[in-house]
Amino acid sequence: MNLKEMLNVADRIVLEKTGQHLDDLQEAVLRGTLQRETYKEIAKDFNCSESRIREIGSALWQILSEELGEDVSKTNFRSTMERFQVSNSSNFAQNVSEQYISGSFNTCGEGRHPPNIRNSHPPNHETANPKPTKTLHQDLSEMPELGDFYDRPLELQTLTTWILQQHSRLITLTGISGIGKTTLAVQLVQQIKDEFEYAVWYTLDEFPTLDTFQSNLIQLFSHSEKQDLSPTNQKRLPLIKYLQNHRCLIVLDDVHNLFCSGELAGKFKPECEEYRSLFKQIEKLSHQSCFLLIGWEQPREVTQVKNQNTYIRTLQLKGLDIAAGQEILRDYGLEESDNSETLIHRYQGNPLWLKSVASLIQDLGGGVTELLPNDTILLPEDLKDVLQQQFDRLSELEKQVISLLAKESQPINRAKLLENEIIPASDLLNALQSLSRRCLIAQQANFYTISPVLKQYAIAYAV
Repeated sequence: MNLKEMLNVADRIVLEKTGQHLDDLQEAVLRGTLQRETYKEIAKDFNCSESRIREIGSALWQILSEELGEDVSKTNFRSTMERFQVSNSSNFAQNVSEQYISGSFNTCGEGRHPPNIRNSHPPNHETANPKPTKTLHQDLSEMPELGDFYDRPLELQTLTTWILQQHSRLITLTGISGIGKTTLAVQLVQQIKDEFEYAVWYTLDEFPTLDTFQSNLIQLFSHSEKQDLSPTNQKRLPLIKYLQNHRCLIVLDDVHNLFCSGELAGKFKPECEEYRSLFKQIEKLSHQSCFLLIGWEQPREVTQVKNQNTYIRTLQLKGLDIAAGQEILRDYGLEESDNSETLIHRYQGNPLWLKSVASLIQDLGGGVTELLPNDTILLPEDLKDVLQQQFDRLSELEKQVISLLAKESQPINRAKLLENEIIPASDLLNALQSLSRRCLIAQQANFYTISPVLKQYAIAYAV
């Protein structure tokens, strides 16, 4: 079906359910969804608030879900309409055939009309997919498409165990830019979302204040519950109450946007301080939900706790292994290179970094050995832009420490670093901790180092 046909079918379904055709805003939401626009983009196009668009979208998905007998959301609206069309056409053809054989088909009578929408599903209910016992409410419209996913079975299993078996309440997924945090989270959500009554994905640059974020989230809860509320109990509950009453998976992407630039890692912006209290509530108060925070940094209060009974978990994502790295290079025709393993190690198995340098090599028509002799590090322009975003967040103290580390050809002992005459010992130790939390330096025992890529960038552009 094309866009117009899908809108016409949706209009018929809404008309049968509500007795009214789609209004302009409802049609705008469906049209924007089919054109893969975000709620934010739809709201801008129609000159209204994003919360209003979300409310309309949530109501539409509820109506369509009830009428079609399956969970409909912004992410699967198009595929649902296409399946419905195929099912409707198939059932109509079957009805026509049966009526013709039985002699009851009348080309001028009621037999020529397609079956009613409510009855357009196969009559054999035993073979149809049963509706879940609990209605699933999912707002994954801001979740990116999966794209290329390079196998991370250990990380997936770890996160799944923490969430489904150990019932962790707050999980932070950290790592340097391009390492694959969001891609891993998308794969995780796709695998476990149906274990929850609510599954929600928000990108925090769209909800900079806690009030805005909570309002949108509570609005989703309230809308799904409104038909069950008695007239005397229609007051919205605090967010934590919904997390206690329902099993929820809430993913917050780009959580580093809550924190200040130019400061040590994890310091909340003044306008985002209330998130600190929210995260403490999520950790301390009993509930059955899970928050997954994704970003370059984590809140200072969320540290990697050794206690296995804690409800807080942190996973710092590392680079891909050699096999997965070679899968990326294979897409750029570099898989036969004798130096492919060296290239993967040099760029720390970072998917984004590998794709960037492999694309440059491909465009230049050369090979790894020719363009990357010895320990040469190439920094394509798009890679420099990505690194600049992270270096812009550093405090002056951290930049000084990066400068010290970039001058060393080998890992440097902490005691030797403390001998410097520029940075006081206390400040240096705080900076090392912060850089480690940003995943910009590596530590082994008492030795510190930075990757060849970051070292090259720091020497040439950052310091």
